[in-house]
Amino acid sequence: MYRRLLQSAVRNIINTSASRVTFGKAFEQEACLGRALIACRLLASTSPSQTQCRTLHSTSQLFNVKETPQTAMEEEVGAFTKLIEAMGFTGPLKYNKWKIKIAALRMYTCCVERINYDEFFEKCSLPDTLNSWFLVAQLHVWICLVRIRQEGREGKYMCRYIVHSMWEDVEQRSKIMGIDAIHRKESMRAMTETFYAAIFGYDEGILSDDGVLAAALWRNMFNRQCEDPRQLELMVEYVRKQMQFIDALDGEDLLLTGEVNWRPLLEDNAQSILKVPTPTYNDAGL
Repeated sequence: MYRRLLQSAVRNIINTSASRVTFGKAFEQEACLGRALIACRLLASTSPSQTQCRTLHSTSQLFNVKETPQTAMEEEVGAFTKLIEAMGFTGPLKYNKWKIKIAALRMYTCCVERINYDEFFEKCSLPDTLNSWFLVAQLHVWICLVRIRQEGREGKYMCRYIVHSMWEDVEQRSKIMGIDAIHRKESMRAMTETFYAAIFGYDEGILSDDGVLAAALWRNMFNRQCEDPRQLELMVEYVRKQMQFIDALDGEDLLLTGEVNWRPLLEDNAQSILKVPTPTYNDAGL
């Protein structure tokens, strides 16, 4: 394919420029064509090695994150609202902005205070450091962001303040630990890069199979230093069940309260939420 495209491009260039050159330059054109053919052969010989990359799991179900009708959440935004939002401001929302900000702070608090970090450090063999705490916290923040982003413009507004609360908390914790301003600035820059890289990796993993999600966890949470595959299996199962659990929560309650109760890291029946509850009948069969 590459050879045919390159040959046709070279021939078109030669044909269009033939009327502007003299007959004495025909040999130079033939030499150019010969060099182009050699380049085609080199490209064809090297292209198989370049195309050997990881194949992603592709299916039509990847685009259906939540199997619920989205028409109810779609809002008709006026021209004035589009204009002020294009300028960087937030237009009128369905709920009070201060209530959404308070709910965002409460949701981030749930990501910090309702997680047993010592259990994560022990089961995943992570050192008890500020960076390890941040890696576990950003995983739960990402889970909340995925759920809240499904709630339209209000959800996007809430996501901004969840992330803002996270960075304010990280900076305060680094000050309490006695990290000087220079090292704190460098650490914040590194954590920012880690956070946004992890978001892209986790988004790809949650929309793909468990292998892609495990690779994202290995790169970001374990920092490429996981030698026990059972730890990756545990974390993949944990992320899947938490996403299934938080996706079933009511969106309006999340926007107004921000309350999230997390499932434990270890439990006897981790697949219980994925099972459809069997109906119960009375003596009359109803």
